[in-house]
Amino acid sequence: MELVNGSWFQPPTLLLTGIPGLEAVQIWISIPLCVMYLTALLGNCIILFVIKTTSSLHEPQYIFLSMLATTDVGLSLSTLPTVLMVFLLNRREIEFHSCLTQMFFIHTFSSMESAILLAMAFDRFVAIHNPLHYTVILTSPRIIGMGIAAVVRGVMLMVPLPILLKKLSFCKDVVLSHCYCYHPDVMKLACGPIRINIIYGLSLVLCSFGVDSVLIVISYILILKTVLGIASEDGQLKALNTCVSHIFTVCIFYVPLIVLALIHRFGTFTSPVLHVTMANLFLFLTPVLNPLVYSLKTKQIRSIIHKVFKGRGNLLLSRVA
Repeated sequence: MELVNGSWFQPPTLLLTGIPGLEAVQIWISIPLCVMYLTALLGNCIILFVIKTTSSLHEPQYIFLSMLATTDVGLSLSTLPTVLMVFLLNRREIEFHSCLTQMFFIHTFSSMESAILLAMAFDRFVAIHNPLHYTVILTSPRIIGMGIAAVVRGVMLMVPLPILLKKLSFCKDVVLSHCYCYHPDVMKLACGPIRINIIYGLSLVLCSFGVDSVLIVISYILILKTVLGIASEDGQLKALNTCVSHIFTVCIFYVPLIVLALIHRFGTFTSPVLHVTMANLFLFLTPVLNPLVYSLKTKQIRSIIHKVFKGRGNLLLSRVA
């Protein structure tokens, strides 16, 4: 950090942090992290491949699922370099502008995922409430429009974050709390007034994640109302069963996000280990579990994946023979 003309300016580098108190075993922690990244990238790429190559899956539900898988791949790739750098190579330094770039992509993909989860909730509502007009309401242009809207909203909302941070002066320790760059974490290192950053950050959360979560809850209230109107119990269970995967995905995305936001708000009352654990769960758990949940729960995807691997296995055996 340099003092120029009596003022503190941007630090050339910041220091990332692994798991406090477990620095001696970080190399071993990198093994399950590598497995998680491999699972996330491979699982989501398999989902994308199966949906793209199977014409029967070119339906709104699976198109939204492919959008979710693409977002999970982007989120995983955003954190991969610094996480492996800290845990595998024990290198903590990250250049300031690289940190801002990573922060932008992490928050943008997170906002996109929230918007796509909302679109998937709307998809489930239409499928249950008005099944006969499902493909009429959710046409390809409308689905593409929803995807574009999710991207545009994410980019437009997150662009000001690095711009506002670049205007700040940093005179505190340049040690971050995580193994990646997260906006509240970087903002706390500033020594000047950060009221604008706090207000914009709160407005951003409310306008994206807050609005999305409320609309998802409203969608499921309407879905539940529709399901209760179905005469047969089997029909009710069948309708609700189509929502299980999405409900689970929403929970593993929003619960760690809410806990992480509370930890950053009341961080002085929580242990650093809890802080880091919830932050890692927020970014690592969703990309890993989403493909597993949809592969195991969705019969069409599960059967096609089984056929693909069984066919390739038989082909490999025939070549060996």
